[in-house]
Amino acid sequence: MPARAPKQETQAAEDPVAPGARIAPIRIEPRWPVIVAIMAVLFLLSLLPDRVRALPPWVPVFVASALVLPMAALSFARARRRWLRVERIALGLFFVAAGFGIAHNLEYLLVEMVRRSGHISGVQLLASSIAVWVSNVLIFSLAYWRIDRGGPEARANQAGLRSHWLFAPTQTQPEGGQEWNPTFIDYLFLAFCTATAFSPTDALPLTAEAKVLMMLESTISLVTIVAVAARAINILGS
Repeated sequence: MPARAPKQETQAAEDPVAPGARIAPIRIEPRWPVIVAIMAVLFLLSLLPDRVRALPPWVPVFVASALVLPMAALSFARARRRWLRVERIALGLFFVAAGFGIAHNLEYLLVEMVRRSGHISGVQLLASSIAVWVSNVLIFSLAYWRIDRGGPEARANQAGLRSHWLFAPTQTQPEGGQEWNPTFIDYLFLAFCTATAFSPTDALPLTAEAKVLMMLESTISLVTIVAVAARAINILGS
């Protein structure tokens, strides 16, 4: 009997690939920009006054640690598919906690602004509005990075899934060259432009999910800048 060839183990991206797609060894997008963004959100939440925080201080620390650990493990672990599953679950928990926190903080700031109860000063109101705005940008950049074309590994491994945004470099890259794929920095720029210009700039939304997310981010940013921050500046100037 002919000798059997040694079995070669290959790993696919953590997301489903298109039917008939060739399974290749998995390629991992660097996670350090994502880890920096998560730590920035955690730092901003720690600066909020106690009365503004929606959750106990240990909850964001626990969720961020549960998310950073699998991301760091991807750099040296062999069982990458397992760590990618853990990362995906932890990122979902992070979105739930962060979304609840932003909604609660923004509601509290709006109520304080309308009531003028004096429980929060103009400086605290301004600092809290800045923290909410920056957290809004960072959280939505993570959401864009996670959902577009099935996630970072699906994009890096050319899974061929549907794009949620159309980036300009994908239209100008030369034929026959290496296909360009957006990384977290591109989604951070997209989230920043959405929060400042309230409209798409270099990336056009193609799906209903992308348009809803961008409208939600723009609404939070608009309320934070026009209502809360403007009121804080008015208090400080009076």
